[in-house]
Amino acid sequence: MAPVLELEKVSAGYAGRTVLREIDLTILPGERIAVMGRSGAGKSTLLNLVHERIGDKVALIPQAAALVKTLSVYHNVYMGRLDRHATSYNLCNLVWPRRSDLAEIEALLDLVDLREKIFAKAGSLSGGQQQRTSVARAFYNSRSVVIGDEPVSSLDRTQATDILTKLCSRHETSILALHDIPLALSHATRVIVIEHGAIALDAGSQELKAADLVPYFAG
Repeated sequence: MAPVLELEKVSAGYAGRTVLREIDLTILPGERIAVMGRSGAGKSTLLNLVHERIGDKVALIPQAAALVKTLSVYHNVYMGRLDRHATSYNLCNLVWPRRSDLAEIEALLDLVDLREKIFAKAGSLSGGQQQRTSVARAFYNSRSVVIGDEPVSSLDRTQATDILTKLCSRHETSILALHDIPLALSHATRVIVIEHGAIALDAGSQELKAADLVPYFAG
């Protein structure tokens, strides 16, 4: 089985600042990876690095949802496939959504309980609704790998559980930054903890208990 990604002694950062140092990481198809650690530990930098390397395989859920607030929920979800259509097709859809595209996006919005908001402006949504719109866009993108930077941070535990289950079932491989330990252990097959710019823990979730992860968040 060919890896989705292999990193060997790779460093990364931004604005001239090194955040991650000499990272070794192999990701296999079918893995569900929870990336964890304190705020500022380098989780987002790791996700960005993975996205840079395998972006053509990835449906991305950015931390801030990254929606165009003046456009409708429909159009924000449709953006998940902008690169797969001609410019003329996309411009027509901006004004007159095609019935087939509309039906497909309605079905995906059903999965995140937002069908009734399909033509609402993204900027009028709550934080949780915006996050679910971003998840629906990843569904519509339909790549084999989903990368999510805190994709359920604005949702309650019940909603988060539902969304994570659907993300893991609709994408072959998932790499998700999470801060909720029980959610991570129940949905991931592998947990990676980033600390001080390095991988401090990389283990199967079945080998771990919540108590094993708490020290990485304490203090």
